Amino acid sequence: MATAIAREVHSLDPNVAPYEVITMQEQLDRSTSPQMVAVTLVGVLGGLALLLAAIGLYGVISYAVNQSTRELGLRIALGASGKDLLRLVFSQAFVLVITGVVIGTAAALGLTRLMGNLLYKVSPRDPAAFGLALLVITISSFAAVLVPALRAAGIDPARALRE
Repeated sequence: MATAIAREVHSLDPNVAPYEVITMQEQLDRSTSPQMVAVTLVGVLGGLALLLAAIGLYGVISYAVNQSTRELGLRIALGASGKDLLRLVFSQAFVLVITGVVIGTAAALGLTRLMGNLLYKVSPRDPAAFGLALLVITISSFAAVLVPALRAAGIDPARALRE
């Protein structure tokens, strides 16, 4: 089809020759490729930030469980169930998570006007986006806390008290 178009243009004016014949979709893809690269990069960096936050939360909770092994062993020896210990570890972890979410939400709401020019047909204070971010943080926090909480629930009281 490109040769037919070139022939027709040449028949209309012999001094003009089409340089490049591309579809409108290709032209659109070329014009929006910098934005697509930026969006992909932001998504990848956001995913890495979420992963680092989850690893950090895992490390903090794991350290806290490790430091309180004797206390947890004593609680089991006094009659606490594994479910009680799970609840204890999750409640301690989610105090940290809720504090971080509140501070992060306040900072994000304060900095949204900087991002306003980068968004197209999306409000910088979109409640759906903030809600989805909250859901993702909550799910990743739950996953990060699960392993240390299960380890705390399985502590052997006799061994914990000997150490």
